[in-house]
Amino acid sequence: MSKLKSFCTKIISSKFFEGIIMFVIILNSVFIGVEMSHHNYWIYLFQNLALIIFTLEIFFRFFGSNSVKEYFKNGWNVFDLLLVLVAYIPDGIFENTQLLVALRVLRVFRVLRLLKAFPEVRLIVSVLIRSFSALTYNALFFTIFLYLFSIIGMTLFKMPTIENVSPDLKENLILFQEKLPGANSNALDPYGTLPETWFTLFKILTGDDWAGVRYNLLIASELNLIHASSTVITIFHVVWYIFSAFLLLNLLVGAILNNYQIIMEELKNKKESEMKN
Repeated sequence: MSKLKSFCTKIISSKFFEGIIMFVIILNSVFIGVEMSHHNYWIYLFQNLALIIFTLEIFFRFFGSNSVKEYFKNGWNVFDLLLVLVAYIPDGIFENTQLLVALRVLRVFRVLRLLKAFPEVRLIVSVLIRSFSALTYNALFFTIFLYLFSIIGMTLFKMPTIENVSPDLKENLILFQEKLPGANSNALDPYGTLPETWFTLFKILTGDDWAGVRYNLLIASELNLIHASSTVITIFHVVWYIFSAFLLLNLLVGAILNNYQIIMEELKNKKESEMKN
């Protein structure tokens, strides 16, 4: 057993072995995309060969570890193991079409092995994982203000429907709809429901046609379909855009950069410690 462990340890510590695995991962990822539109015997053959190589990699890393606990403590090892196990599940065992589609989608996740192929990318993943707790609190902070602005937006800008609009405003509503030819109901009333309001605010956050949303509301205000002035409409959207796009996104970037610096310091200290030993 010690000979097997020594052999596996020698294999996985070899730069040649790492180079082969990286090369196969990159080719495997390319052929996954090619398979979406072209079915070829040689592509199928290579994918099976890649699966065998990945299986051997798992074998070497497992028996090259000091213990089972050490192997499974490494998140990349668990990630590789799950992807390879999914690849071995035959399509024929699923009679349910939805389950078969879900299995094929999981297999496409083999592309994520590219994350492991480059040390720099692994560093980025480590930073994101380390930042998860900070991102969680930032997401909670964002959700609270998203909900607050959603309620304010629905209160100010929700428009009546044709069924509950007063008779004197029915013509105005029809005129408003005519001024927006081809628009769907969501564009006509971006603050009509809570989910649609969330999507509208998220769209504003990304800078996607938020001026168009404002313009539509200005028309609705002129037709007395909403009880908000042009000033209120403009201030609301400008304040939300500044608050969300600048403050919240900067908080997220700050959390990630902070953890990036921490991990870089840890790696630097680790290298210095190894050099001293």
